[in-house]
Amino acid sequence: MIRFLIRTAIFLLAAAVGLLLTDWIFGAFDLETFDINWSEPLGFIIAVVVFALAQAILSPFLAKVARNNAPALVGAVGLLSTFVALIIAVLTTDGLAVSGAAGWILGPIVVWLVGMLAAFLLPLFLLKEGVEKVRENND
Repeated sequence: MIRFLIRTAIFLLAAAVGLLLTDWIFGAFDLETFDINWSEPLGFIIAVVVFALAQAILSPFLAKVARNNAPALVGAVGLLSTFVALIIAVLTTDGLAVSGAAGWILGPIVVWLVGMLAAFLLPLFLLKEGVEKVRENND
């Protein structure tokens, strides 16, 4: 259960990092909640949860469909699920909007890349900090 919660937190954090860095690098997203009031980022948090949940549900489904019907597309499943999850998050929440064609083309690519890197690197950093804290407590 603890592992599941840690993995969920890392997945949500990776999604948030992906969305924030994509907005920061390209300005492709409109994260109005942060522009208005940093103390109430509820709209963005809901958008991240919806995005991450949609991606978590869509990835295995799209992978199965691709394996059965178009094996050449299996490698693009992560990118496709990111794109569809962005559409769902934009349509169902007020915390995220994508601006322009460049946002819809570059946005999913950057969110996917940054989210993938964050999902890989965050556990390494969190594990390192956890091990250091355990060592400090034992000394």
